[in-house]
Amino acid sequence: MKIKSAEFVVSNSKVDQCPNSALPEYAFIGRSNVGKSSLINMLTGRKALAKTSAKPGKTQLINHFLINKNWHLVDLPGYGYAQVSKSTKKVFQKFITAYFEKRKQMVCAFVLIDSRHKPQAIDMEFMQWLGENAVPFCIIFTKADKLKPKELEKNIRNYKAEMLEVWEEMPEHFITSASSGIGKEEVLEYIENINHQLRTS
Repeated sequence: MKIKSAEFVVSNSKVDQCPNSALPEYAFIGRSNVGKSSLINMLTGRKALAKTSAKPGKTQLINHFLINKNWHLVDLPGYGYAQVSKSTKKVFQKFITAYFEKRKQMVCAFVLIDSRHKPQAIDMEFMQWLGENAVPFCIIFTKADKLKPKELEKNIRNYKAEMLEVWEEMPEHFITSASSGIGKEEVLEYIENINHQLRTS
């Protein structure tokens, strides 16, 4: 898929104020400082579509972008500042929970994971919540360029092993780098394939 157009549509904190559109949506979410804004800019080929900041937590709202006039990319706030607790609804901002529960147009969530780190409890708990609520999701490992190939391979392998202790199978996953463009074609092709299936079903 080639990104021919990428336009900002709206920012808000209420699901009922999201675009009144039947277009499919792909949500991007992850812990603060995982490189989400940089990844979105890399995927769309726009340097400043999503605002990047040295200070984590820049994204505070649900941000909709219209891509190629036929699907929405949704930039969701990071959940890194939340304290892990037994109640997942206390961990994640209420409107993020509401978005996944109510937004029928959302066809896939991309959960961003920093490839440099061991599995974090808050990430695992969030993916568990997605699974329990039947929310389809994939994993995007970010910042692959920060590691040597063997180290990256080892980290991904270890992550898979820990995931499979809880999950029956590993969710679809992608390895990316906003700096080098690694994974761009794979992620966009995945989205295009889903869009094609939706159009022909």
